[in-house]
Amino acid sequence: GSKSAKLSDQLREFWGASVTRRPLYEFSVYQAEKSLHSHFQVTTLAGFGFDDITPALCAAGEIVQYLNETQKSALGHLTDLKQRVRGDTLLLDHCTFRALEIERSLRGNSRDGTLLSAVDRTVHPIGARKLREWFCAPLTDRTRIEARQDAIAVLIDEDATRRHLREALKKMADVERIAARVSLNRATPRDLAGLSRTLQLLPSVVQALAGIDRGLLLQITRDLCGLDELRELLSRALRTDPPPTAREGGVIADGFDAELDRLRAIGHDGQTWLADYQRREIQRTGLTNLRIGFNRVFGYYLEISRSGQEKVPPDYVRRQTVKNAERYVTDELKQYETEVLTARERADELENRLFDKLVTRVREEISALQRVADAIGQLDCLASLTELAVERRYVRPIWVDDGRIEIKEGRHPVLEQALADRLVPNDTTLSPLDARVFVITGPNMAGKSTYIRQVALLMLMAQAGSFVPAKSMTCSIVDRVFARVGSADEIIRGQSTFMVEMTEAANILHNATDRSLVILDELGRGTSTFDGLALAWAITEHLANIIRCKTLVATHYHEMIELPELIQGVRNYNVAVREVPTPDGKETHIIFLHRIVEGGADKSYGLHVAKLAGVPNAVIQRSRAVLEELQNGLNREMKTRTLAVFKSNPTGQLILFDDPPGPLLTELRQLNVDSIAPLDALQRLSDWKKRYS
Repeated sequence: GSKSAKLSDQLREFWGASVTRRPLYEFSVYQAEKSLHSHFQVTTLAGFGFDDITPALCAAGEIVQYLNETQKSALGHLTDLKQRVRGDTLLLDHCTFRALEIERSLRGNSRDGTLLSAVDRTVHPIGARKLREWFCAPLTDRTRIEARQDAIAVLIDEDATRRHLREALKKMADVERIAARVSLNRATPRDLAGLSRTLQLLPSVVQALAGIDRGLLLQITRDLCGLDELRELLSRALRTDPPPTAREGGVIADGFDAELDRLRAIGHDGQTWLADYQRREIQRTGLTNLRIGFNRVFGYYLEISRSGQEKVPPDYVRRQTVKNAERYVTDELKQYETEVLTARERADELENRLFDKLVTRVREEISALQRVADAIGQLDCLASLTELAVERRYVRPIWVDDGRIEIKEGRHPVLEQALADRLVPNDTTLSPLDARVFVITGPNMAGKSTYIRQVALLMLMAQAGSFVPAKSMTCSIVDRVFARVGSADEIIRGQSTFMVEMTEAANILHNATDRSLVILDELGRGTSTFDGLALAWAITEHLANIIRCKTLVATHYHEMIELPELIQGVRNYNVAVREVPTPDGKETHIIFLHRIVEGGADKSYGLHVAKLAGVPNAVIQRSRAVLEELQNGLNREMKTRTLAVFKSNPTGQLILFDDPPGPLLTELRQLNVDSIAPLDALQRLSDWKKRYS
């Protein structure tokens, strides 16, 4: 239906996925049982922790069926079925994922400028994939988070060990993908050679970790052991640099198989054997002019001049007469010829059989290889995050259970690498009772969006188990992070900017809990000023009063700085700027300090920013005149009346604007706003002020 079509569009757009539609009946309980029971060779899935066939199992059954149809081979690398419980990881919807630019940038849809590009110091492909998994699905289990932190802390102290591990990891092959190709019977000689090289490196890695007998690193050490027999077999069986395919030969090492060595020797040492045979026959017959030759018609032959015909032995069989000579063959020469001409072919066939046996032997260890691959990925991730922490002076977050998030001198993990010393650190103290909602005001370009994203990214990093860019960080686990930081028009999908904005806001309001972190940037900007302000006010109020989640709201609606007077737990912050007079003293220009300070901004500095952007001076001057007229008119009065309504409303139901007096309401309804001139509108406002103030 329409929901599945929308999901398909999102998968294609945001993830670059190829979407294949399947019939609905293939997702049935019957098909799931049939597919999964057949694949895992079981009669019940209870052993995997499933009592009933769930929708998730129906999807898993369809995946197995689809792979069987498309791969046309055994799926031996699919060895387990695990249930992912909602709540085990920090949930990030696709809007939040994109808004925080975790993997893809909003502009250009590239990896440059993303969180992963900034934190990735991995040296192995499994580690790179594992790091992506860690940051796309951070943990909510404090024990597992602290296990990763403990490992990083150990590796920070073990500098020499860390360098050794990273050098060893660089030389290892992608065991995870090799295991998959082995299961699908698509492994190449170079795959097995890479696996052999990797297994030979594991003992040195285990030795380097031997002194660390606790926590996650101890478990990784154990997972890297247990493949000694396979390592020894591959080391003996394979050449170090085999060709891409087994058909070309040269895969199996010398000394591994006696028959293969003999066949190779026939081909390699053929000229030696022929010279030796010729010498023996001269001695036996006394024919000093005997020589051995070869042609495509008769193969190998013994050529004897006519003068020596009387000495030809009876076991020589005449084959050809040429000028001044006769050519003969013997049984021994024909046998050698047969061996020589077929030795290469038989050697290649034997190598293929031996290689297939090796693949079969490796296939028997798929589960162990997957365990080793996972350990390699985890080790690379931990070493990578350690390298990052040392390089960028990151600190370890401290976990508490009181619901607060306290960050001292936090830095944006992406921008700090681009801006270096120009990045201004900022503090954050969110607490459930007295500071759960920040209303952040200030001009564009000052850093509001950067600041709120920074807080979300630091929480995400912390729950991934990483150290963070800050002087210190004390925080509580959050169950979800929601980010709404601006949308582009989605006209192709039939959705405007405002529709997308409200859809994302609705998702937050329906799914956020008191353990969530929400960041909102310029909410309500896609509609009229009063509509937008009303919605931004009501949404922030609902998050603060009803959901009671930790929330950062960056807004240009300065009316919202009155919220702390009405709701406990809401605090005002602004991005500090400094106004500096121009040399003639007639105007001022602003300097962005990029520092978050408590209190609300007294104005938005929109005209200053427009001037910095290059808007013509005449337009700036006219804007200033219109702004002054508006501020002296309706806005000031409406702000005063709005607060009066909020503070005096006896019902406790907060409403943003009350109805105007009766005659004024009638006039407003009759007014054609599409045709009225600006000056006439200002005159009407002036008349209304005089009549009703």
